[in-house]
Amino acid sequence: MEGGKQLTLPLMLAVGTAVIGSLQFGYNTGVINAPQKVIETFYNETWLERYQEPISKTTITTLWSLSVAIFSVGGIIGSLSVGLFVNRFGRRNSMLMANVLAFIAAALMGFSKMTSSYEMLIIGRFVVGLYSGLSTGFVPMYVGEVAPTALRGALGTLHQLGIVVGILMAQIFGLDTIMGNATMWPFLLGFTFIPALLQCCLLPFCPESPRFLLINRNEENRAKSVMKKLRGTSDVSADMQEMKEESRQMMREKKVTILELFRSPLYRQPIIIAIMLQLSQQLSGINAVFYYSTAIFEKANVKQPVYATIGAGVVNTAFTVVSLFVVERAGRRSLHLLGLLGMAGSAILMTIALALLDQLEWMSYVSIVAIFAFVAFFEIGPGPIPWFIVAELFSQGPRPSAFAVAGFSNWTANFIVGMCFQYVQEVCGPYVFVIFTVLLLCFFVFTFFKVPETKGRTFDEISAGFRQTMAGAEKHSPEELNSLGADSQL
Repeated sequence: MEGGKQLTLPLMLAVGTAVIGSLQFGYNTGVINAPQKVIETFYNETWLERYQEPISKTTITTLWSLSVAIFSVGGIIGSLSVGLFVNRFGRRNSMLMANVLAFIAAALMGFSKMTSSYEMLIIGRFVVGLYSGLSTGFVPMYVGEVAPTALRGALGTLHQLGIVVGILMAQIFGLDTIMGNATMWPFLLGFTFIPALLQCCLLPFCPESPRFLLINRNEENRAKSVMKKLRGTSDVSADMQEMKEESRQMMREKKVTILELFRSPLYRQPIIIAIMLQLSQQLSGINAVFYYSTAIFEKANVKQPVYATIGAGVVNTAFTVVSLFVVERAGRRSLHLLGLLGMAGSAILMTIALALLDQLEWMSYVSIVAIFAFVAFFEIGPGPIPWFIVAELFSQGPRPSAFAVAGFSNWTANFIVGMCFQYVQEVCGPYVFVIFTVLLLCFFVFTFFKVPETKGRTFDEISAGFRQTMAGAEKHSPEELNSLGADSQL
């Protein structure tokens, strides 16, 4: 393989270690669903012990909703704090420091039963949310900056793969035969400690981002030696040249605050694209499907609905791997469009199947197929692409602020879906997926007209594409703008 397209051992170690943060995010997203009943029993017992009366239905619902949703509140705050860390401490050291939060969270959740304190569990969920919010910024940024241009998409998809593997692990560990039972659930929640410990042991062997070293710290020699290690070749002049060009570009643009991203006409278009892509991920209905899948499988008379939900988790993981291999061939934009359209079709199929379930027994199988298809299309485009495309749309100056805004949009949408889905579902019944179909089609139209292809283009070429777009917006058609710079493939 030619230099720049090679997967070297230092590169694999750096990316693999970073992705442990994504795994943690996925694990803590999925871990709370399976042991719901046993944790609610613990809340009830604790309440009885304290107040000598059983807990009311409303209180337990409130406490449970808080335990689930406070994770997203932590995520929102964490994602907004990304810029504070990465510019001061660097990408690698920020990931290392964030693990302190994972250890605190593991201790709070793991010992909550022993101390009969549901407050500790809820605070632990908030702290692990903070950690996950930071990770959703740190991991894609670090991976995007250490990866060669030709592999940036494929390696960027690993962040999403880490998330879905984490969710799958949580689903499996959460089975009542493993850790989802009355005695073992504190270990299930405290398991976060183990990946955090592993990441702390491996990170010191990973290099700092050469982009950060050269552009933020002005340490050219260190950046060069790190780049040689990562690329496995002594000739890294092309990479260095690209970073210096980006550095020169940055001299002209100072460090960009979040407000400036929206004020400056240069960043307005890429930040709107970044926000819309994050919203297309969360408002696609994927969390609703994972949330609703066990209930759908129960309706469809599946003997062990929890295993069918794990089946959906396996489909989720398998198609993330598919995306990993095709993202550099097919391109980001086309995969995102395909994913959105496929999900809209699956959502329509699911609505029909759920509406006719009582009249036609065999519709239960159609609903299962629709769920699996929905999940598969999600992982082809809207799952992995919004995370790493943010790193591609912005140069070094605005990148940390852009990640903070994108992460904030993602977590906020996640929180809204998590809080509102139950109520909307009660009102709409099986037609709840019509809402998601409409949203998916809106995101499809937006992506078609506004999102450029970033495959095989350097960060600088992508920014130049936006500058050109601004200058020639009146003269170019959307089709031309979408192909801007696409011929400069490396």
